[in-house]
Amino acid sequence: MVAIYNRLVRLRALVKEGFSGITVQLRRRADLIPNLVSTVEGYATHEREVLTQVTEMRGAATGAGGVAATAQADAAMTGMLGRLMAVAEAYPNLKADANFRQLQGELSQIEEQLQGARRYYNATARDLNTGIQSFPNVLIARPAGFTEAEYYEDQDASIQTAPVVKFGAGA
Repeated sequence: MVAIYNRLVRLRALVKEGFSGITVQLRRRADLIPNLVSTVEGYATHEREVLTQVTEMRGAATGAGGVAATAQADAAMTGMLGRLMAVAEAYPNLKADANFRQLQGELSQIEEQLQGARRYYNATARDLNTGIQSFPNVLIARPAGFTEAEYYEDQDASIQTAPVVKFGAGA
């Protein structure tokens, strides 16, 4: 009985650690955004709306609380960064800028680490949830106040649908 309780405590701690990993990567991404925006701003001065939205979204993404709110803010920021990169595509001089390329590389690296943190969190949430639901653990988990962890669900619609790829002379 004590072993089951201690195992559930360890699993709950891993879930908290996993969520912390996500927030660390979100903070790293948020810290990169001002430099990215100022670099784009130097070339794309009339794209004020997108630049302002990205800056505003930065605060919302880092201030979200809880798994669902963080996932929602993360998805919104991912979408805004996609718009910012689309703006950058229209400016060849910006794409050639060494500082911009470095920031873009850092952002790509952070996004990869963020994806890994999301997977790790969801794996720990799955393990905790399975531990809580399985017998005989369920007899101890519920009375001891253990609750299932919420999964970190990616809410970015742009990555939930397959892109349309066209091959041909115009591509």
